[in-house]
Amino acid sequence: MTEESRTGSRKSGQIVHVRMDANFFFERAVSALERLQYDKALKYFRKAVEYEPGNPVNHCNLAGILSETGDYEGSNEVLSRILSEVDETMTECYFYMANNYANLEKFEDAEEALVTYLEKDADGQFLAEAEEMMELLQYELNRPAKVGRIKSLQGQTEHDQARSLLERGEFTAAVKQLEKLLQEQPDFLAARNNLALGYYYMGMFKEAMAAIEDVLRRDPGNLHGLCNLAVFIQHDGNQEDLQVLSDHLAGIVPFHQEHVFKLATTMGILGRHEAAYGHFKRLLKDDEVNFDPCLFHYAAVAAYNIGRYQEAEGLWKQAAKRDPESEVPAFYLERLQEYKAGKLWAGPEQISYQYGLPFEEQLRKWEKWGGGLPDQMKQDPLVRSSFFWGLRHGDARTKLQIIEAFSQIADSEVLEALRAFLMEPEEEKYLKDIALFALRSLGVNDPLPIVLEGKTETVGPGYVSSRLPVWKPEWQAVLDEAKRRMAKRYNLMQLHDVETLWVEFITLSYPDVPSVSHLGGWAAALEYLTAKLHRRRITFEEAAKRYGVSVSTASRCTKRLDEVCGIKEKMNAMFPSG
Repeated sequence: MTEESRTGSRKSGQIVHVRMDANFFFERAVSALERLQYDKALKYFRKAVEYEPGNPVNHCNLAGILSETGDYEGSNEVLSRILSEVDETMTECYFYMANNYANLEKFEDAEEALVTYLEKDADGQFLAEAEEMMELLQYELNRPAKVGRIKSLQGQTEHDQARSLLERGEFTAAVKQLEKLLQEQPDFLAARNNLALGYYYMGMFKEAMAAIEDVLRRDPGNLHGLCNLAVFIQHDGNQEDLQVLSDHLAGIVPFHQEHVFKLATTMGILGRHEAAYGHFKRLLKDDEVNFDPCLFHYAAVAAYNIGRYQEAEGLWKQAAKRDPESEVPAFYLERLQEYKAGKLWAGPEQISYQYGLPFEEQLRKWEKWGGGLPDQMKQDPLVRSSFFWGLRHGDARTKLQIIEAFSQIADSEVLEALRAFLMEPEEEKYLKDIALFALRSLGVNDPLPIVLEGKTETVGPGYVSSRLPVWKPEWQAVLDEAKRRMAKRYNLMQLHDVETLWVEFITLSYPDVPSVSHLGGWAAALEYLTAKLHRRRITFEEAAKRYGVSVSTASRCTKRLDEVCGIKEKMNAMFPSG
């Protein structure tokens, strides 16, 4: 062999030197593997380790080729050396070791290595394969595997639970769980996105914006984060920023179904209905999509909002076919027919993408049913979200209706929302009185903090005015009797007025409070005057009969209440004649 052939090749009078390093031997090893020359590959991988002993990838390659050639014990020696001498964070080595042990039929050792992998590996690169191997080991060992906590799934269970809470409308519980999860795993972006949505559903707009900005600081291209931000900016009213972000989103064509759906609904909410319609139609053409009735509703709304009424009708019919018990498709089909017949409706105004009746329609139905909130409304997460949002951002009438609804839902979410409402410094005192009354009616008897005129006070249980040194049992008995008889026929605000009227009467009369030996007479008077205040039809005969007293007793007690509290004057001020 000439000197030239040993050192390189001559080209244009130059000698090209071969750099004998780890990369050189790695490339030779890969080339040998492609030609199925395992002996050569093993030799070259060993040389790569010699040249670069601190690189764990070289060691892994050597372990891999040893395993390929059937030297499972030799492979595990190399893998153990990686973990003890080179890089202890290479947790995938435990998975490779488990494979080797399984091939050696050392199933106990394989299980130990696999459990270690699952408990130490944060990325979960081989999670699916590990689950398959675990099934094999359970079969071979004839017992369940000894798996403790799977690190790569750490927080995933909690996140899935929180997401289910959001879907059920249990926003407060979901937010608490997500806040706790993010303290432990601050980079869990899916959880942070859902936390932002939880805040938003509860009407906590500033907190929602802060959470979504945190997502985008960590991952500026996060599609869910960008979509959520666009919806939040739309609420904030910054049209310039919204236009820029909306245009950016309009140019995105996602690959994954989940991203297509998220972008479609977002574009619809932003009023980019043509783009939304295109994404929804794309989903409906995908054979792998689960054709949920709400998807047909969303596509129908998009079609309607761009004037494709015939397509909208067909899509709502598809939704009705898949969800025959829902009143939503039927509602919109009926309104569509009214519009096509020339009657006034939303069209050509825009309609909401929510798979539910419009909030105003829900309230109208509720009032029509006499104030009794149907179970379907209590459990509907969209309705609950509207309630939480309305309690923070609605007008006074809407807030009163929502507090009334909350008194009927009566779960822990509601109690917490009402407690928080008492602490809102800008809310009217009357609304807070109603919220406090609702809490007491729901059995909350512990002292409650409340902000009044900029100061935080603590309100204890019971009905005692701060100006009264005592509250006698017989006074309470009158109030209890009136509320017991009125409970199913009067709403929360009216029951609150009964209490307010009686406390006012006792307070103004004190210490010369009349005898209340005729408990039924005073209770009848309270109902009679409350009914009149709310323009409800009632006679002395009806009130007297209901409480088992004479008409004269009911009339006498009513007259005394009116004299002390000036009810007729208040009514004349509220409802002037003419």
